[in-house]
Amino acid sequence: MSKLWARFAGLFSSKNFVGVDKVGNRYFKNIEELDGVMKEKRWVTFKGEEDPTSIPVEWICWLNGQRKNAPTPEEMAELEARREFVKLNIARLKKEEEERMAKEGKRKATNIGKADGPDLKSFVQQFPDASKGDTKAEASDTQHEKRSSEPTGSGESFKPGTWQPPT
Repeated sequence: MSKLWARFAGLFSSKNFVGVDKVGNRYFKNIEELDGVMKEKRWVTFKGEEDPTSIPVEWICWLNGQRKNAPTPEEMAELEARREFVKLNIARLKKEEEERMAKEGKRKATNIGKADGPDLKSFVQQFPDASKGDTKAEASDTQHEKRSSEPTGSGESFKPGTWQPPT
């Protein structure tokens, strides 16, 4: 009898049932007029203890107005299957990474007497100015000191807004 009375009372209430998630939380909306503007209010009634972390992301987006339409049960099932697929892929990739690291660990243990890392001579050869000494670097430093960062020129050759700082 109480369920029948609740349904009957629900017919005259202004709240509209929108959907339910897999946990059992129920979602509602209500359209009301505030200051001459029609506003849509959306809310959730929790099943059991009030736990905001139990709300799925899609329903959160709907509650916040980021989605126009509420998520359908088909959409929720598809997204759940996709999330499970991603979790399985993550587990598989972690396992492959651990196996790869174990194999590399064995290789490093067999190469203990060999030097690891890049060769310093080949690294320095990439920078020919550094190997010749600091004379060019010192000359470029004095050249930078002579250049001014202020725009120069006047008269017909100077155009406002065209000056660029030195690079």
